Amino acid sequence: MSDDHTGNETADADLRGAALPAGPHTFVRCDLTGADLREADLYESVFTDCRLDGARLDGAVLDGVRFSGGSAADASFAGASCCETRFERLDLANTRWKGALLTDTAFTGCRMTGAALTGLRGIGYAFESCNLMLARCERIDLRGQALHGLRVDEADLTGADLRGTVWTESRLRGATLVSARLDGADLRGADLGEPTLEEALHLRGAAITPEQAGTVLAALGIRVVG
Repeated sequence: MSDDHTGNETADADLRGAALPAGPHTFVRCDLTGADLREADLYESVFTDCRLDGARLDGAVLDGVRFSGGSAADASFAGASCCETRFERLDLANTRWKGALLTDTAFTGCRMTGAALTGLRGIGYAFESCNLMLARCERIDLRGQALHGLRVDEADLTGADLRGTVWTESRLRGATLVSARLDGADLRGADLGEPTLEEALHLRGAAITPEQAGTVLAALGIRVVG
């Protein structure tokens, strides 16, 4: 891999063992696989089509950073500061976010299967068109948000605050909603699958369509006759 540095931009470089310059800086198609970026100050930097698989970004300053394309699968963002950070079309499968500060941070079009989004701090973080299948989202706060294009199949939403959320073109098949708060939630645009009686009870307070209600009843062996 070549190492091209032009002004505040680094392109096509192998940076796996390098100390990154403090932001703002632009990285394009760089290899940061397994890089140790703990406590790094990357303020307002831009990462385009870079590889950060398995990287350690624990406690890093990522405020204003934009990640576009590329992969950071298995990376750790524990305790990182992500204020107004943007993650777009990035592979974030199996990433770890315990204690991360996600204030006004947006995830768009990201693959986040198996991600551990636990103990999050901050408000205003949002997800759009993301795959959160099997993700751990205990006590996540999405209150009042319009949630579009989310796949949350078999995710753990125990204790999540989903009050007033509006779901469109989304999936919640097999999601764990124990103790989740769904008052005023509109699930009419979500595929709920065929929940068991116990799972259906956790939908208390949410609005669903007659068709969804029929599916729930059918899964319980109850036939609705008009």
